[in-house]
Amino acid sequence: MNSVPQLKQAREDRVAIAREKFFSRGVLPEDDVSPLILRSWSRCRDSGLDPRTTRAVEVAGRGQLEESRNQSGRLLNLASGVMEHVFDQIRASGSMVILADLDGMIIHSLGDPAFVDRAQRVALQPGARWDEASLGTNGIGTALLERAPVEVFGSEHYLDRNVFLSCCASPIFDPRGELAGVFDISGDYRNPQRHTMGLVRLSVQLVEKRLFESEFGKHIVLAFHPRPEYVGSLQEGLVALAPDGTILGANRTAREWLVRQAGESGTVSFGELFKLGFGTILDRAQAGAGDLVRLGTKSGGEIYVQVRGMRPLALAGAGLGEVEVGEGRKAGTSESPTRAAESGAGGRLTLDQLDTGDDKLHRAIERAKRVGGKNIPLLIQGESGVGKELFARAFHNASSRADGPFVPLNCAAIPEHLIESELFGYVGGAFTGARREGAVGKVQQAHGGTLFLDEIGDMRLAMQTRLLRVLQERSVTPVGGLKAIPVDISLVCATHRVLRDAVANGEFREDLYYRVNGLTVTLPPLRERSDVSTLVERLLQAEARESGRAGIRISPEVMRFFETYPWPGNIRQMHSVMRVAVALLDDDEDEIGAVHLPEELFGSAPACARDEGTTAAVAPPAPASVEVSEPPPPRSLDELEMEAIAVVMREVKGNVSAAARRLGVSRNTLYRKLGRMS
Repeated sequence: MNSVPQLKQAREDRVAIAREKFFSRGVLPEDDVSPLILRSWSRCRDSGLDPRTTRAVEVAGRGQLEESRNQSGRLLNLASGVMEHVFDQIRASGSMVILADLDGMIIHSLGDPAFVDRAQRVALQPGARWDEASLGTNGIGTALLERAPVEVFGSEHYLDRNVFLSCCASPIFDPRGELAGVFDISGDYRNPQRHTMGLVRLSVQLVEKRLFESEFGKHIVLAFHPRPEYVGSLQEGLVALAPDGTILGANRTAREWLVRQAGESGTVSFGELFKLGFGTILDRAQAGAGDLVRLGTKSGGEIYVQVRGMRPLALAGAGLGEVEVGEGRKAGTSESPTRAAESGAGGRLTLDQLDTGDDKLHRAIERAKRVGGKNIPLLIQGESGVGKELFARAFHNASSRADGPFVPLNCAAIPEHLIESELFGYVGGAFTGARREGAVGKVQQAHGGTLFLDEIGDMRLAMQTRLLRVLQERSVTPVGGLKAIPVDISLVCATHRVLRDAVANGEFREDLYYRVNGLTVTLPPLRERSDVSTLVERLLQAEARESGRAGIRISPEVMRFFETYPWPGNIRQMHSVMRVAVALLDDDEDEIGAVHLPEELFGSAPACARDEGTTAAVAPPAPASVEVSEPPPPRSLDELEMEAIAVVMREVKGNVSAAARRLGVSRNTLYRKLGRMS
C-alpha cells in the first residue's frame, strides 16, 4: 500500500510527464491530467501566453482596490466572517484563504505569515488580478471561466513560477445565478490538506446562503428538499417569491432543480411546478407555521416544502401587502451551528440560554442582567473564541432595545484604511472609488439598538479619538460630511486584551476606557469551564441538523478526551472540531470516534491561547483507540488510520470481512478506505 506522501508524489510525477508532453512535444496528455486542466492549458497556449514568462504581475493601487471592494461590498461583507472561520480551522497549515471578485481580482485574504511571504512574490495578494488570460491556469481564474470548482495542483499551473502552489477554488453565484466572485484556499503543493476542496465547497454554500438571505430577507421563501430531514440544512433549495408567486431568485440547489423541471423549455413558472396552486400552498403553510408540507410535482415526483417569511394572517385579505417576519428575524435565515447550539430550539438568543452550568459564566450573566436596559456600557473581556459576540447578542436581546438593530463590527478584522468609513459612513464622492450615493456607517445603522465593537483594544488611537467624540456628543459626522447626525445607541465592546494595561502603555485612551467600561464581565476560557460536555452535545446536535444528519453521538472515550483537552481556540475551535468530525463520518457511521477528529488535537503542546496574559498547556492523551506517536513531528490521522488498517489486514491475512469486524466498521466502509489508500 502506498503512503499519502507517495501518492502525492506520484500525482506530481504524472503531471510533470504531462507537462513535458504538452509543452515540448505538443501532445495532449489526456490520461495524465484532468480534462478541465487540459482545457485550460489549451486556452492559455492558444492565446499565446508563455509559460516561462517573468513579467511582473500588476497590483492595483489603493484607490482601485477600494473601488473593487466597494463594487463587491455585499459579497465582501458577507464572506468575511466565513473566511475568518475557515482560517481558524486551517491556521498554521501554511495556507491562505482568498476572496476574489468576478474579474479575478483578490479583494480580501487571510494567511499564515510564512506562506504569505512566498505568495507575495507571485502577487497572491489583494489588488492582484488572477484571471486566466493573464496568469494562466490557476484556481481563481480557471474557476471563473469553468464556472465550477477547480483544484490546481503544483505543475498543473500553466506558469512555471506558480508551480509551487496548490489551489482549491470555487465560484460564488448570487441568487439569480450570476457570478459574484471566487472563494479560494491556496498553499504550498508539498503540504496539501486532504479536505481542502470540501472546506471550499462548504464555505461557498455558506456565502451563497448569506447572499440569498441578505437579498430576500423580507420575501416569501420556499425551502425544500426531496428528503424532509434536509430541509433546514445547507443542502436545501431556496426560492424567493413575490406575493403573486413570481419567482424572484433561487439558490444553487434550487436552480439546478428548476432546470431539471424545466426540461427542454428552459423556463418554468410556479404554476407549472406543483399540482397545488400557490395560494393553496400558502394556506396550508399558514395553518401550521413552520411545518413541512409534502407536495407532488407535475413531473411525478414529490418534495417537502417549508414556507418562510410569512407573518400569520398577513395573507388573509385579497391584497397581500408587505410580508414580514416575526420575532425580529429575517425570512429564510438560519443561525450558525454555534449560535443555534447556544440559543437552543429557536427564537432569540437569551442570557439564560447561555447559562449551561458553569459557575464563572453564571456570575458574568447575572452581573450583565442587572445593567440590561439601564444605558450602561458593557465591556466583555475574554480570550479569542470564548463567545463574546454571542454574549453581546444575548445582552442586547435582554434589553429594552431588543427590537432595534444589533450591529457588530470587528475592529481587528477591518483594514485600517477602511475602518473609519465602516464605522462612521461617508458622503458621496468622499474619496476615490466611493459610491455616488455614499454609505451609512455602523454607528448610524445601530440607531435605536446596540453597537457591538469587537476587539476594540486593537483600534488605532486616531479612531479612538473620533469614537470618543461620538459617544460624548451622541452624534456622528460621516467621512467627507459637514452635518452631524444624532444617534441613540447602546454600546457593547469586547476585547481579548487587558485594557487597563493598554491604557498604562499609552495604546488606549484613558478617557475612552472609562466611556466603554461601565460594567466589565470576563468570560472564562473553555479549559476552565465545568460544562464542556453540555456544550459538546449542543454543538454536535446543531451541526448534525445543519448537515442533514440525525442520531449522531460521541463515543465515551472521545467525550472524556474533550473534557480534559485545553481547547486553545475555545468555543470557536470546538465548533470547528464538531463540523470536521461530522463531515468525516461515513454514510453508515453514527458515532464520532478518535479517527474523525482533526489531527491538530493531538499535538504535544498547543498553546492554550495566543492572547496576552495566558500560558501554554499540554494537551491530554489522545483517546485510547488512536495510537499517537510520541516523537515529533506528529503524524496525521490519515497516516495513523492507514497503519491501523494495514496491521489488522496482515493479522487476518487479507480477509476484509474479518478486518471490518475487528475495526468496527462495515465492509463497504473498509473497501472505500482501502480504495483511498491504493
